[in-house]
Amino acid sequence: MLYQKNQILIRQLNLVPFEATYQAMQQFTNTRDADTPDELWLLEHPPVYTLGQAGKPEHLLNTNNIPIHKIDRGGQVTYHAPGQLIVYILMDVKRRKWGVKQLVRAMEQAVIDYLASKNIQATRRDKAPGVYVDEYKIAALGLRIRRGCSYHGLSISATRL
Repeated sequence: MLYQKNQILIRQLNLVPFEATYQAMQQFTNTRDADTPDELWLLEHPPVYTLGQAGKPEHLLNTNNIPIHKIDRGGQVTYHAPGQLIVYILMDVKRRKWGVKQLVRAMEQAVIDYLASKNIQATRRDKAPGVYVDEYKIAALGLRIRRGCSYHGLSISATRL
């Protein structure tokens, strides 16, 4: 299959375990080639904490036996649970001639635009990736770029709205 400019496949995966999804993202990224279309995976996870490269176990105070996974994305600690929308972005950023900052800004803007369509005013903050409504962080971002391709993505916490 030849890649067509701006082609993105969207997969609705529903409620899926974190570990299997994490492995699938890595496998997808490792085996993609120049013709592999970019994908967005829309899903939820059962309760899980993920520790990005800057995350430290001491940042978790009371996990109530919720699984913890040390992973290869940027960022610190993120809690995932049913009801939270997760969007994993499997994109060939090199092919799009984007840098990490441009991808992060596009992710933030997509969330800001979506919330604006629901009459919710959201903003980004300098030096604090994510999207905020008032003082609450509504969307967390964390990425990994390998071989010029991104995986991981963002999570939107609807309970904060």
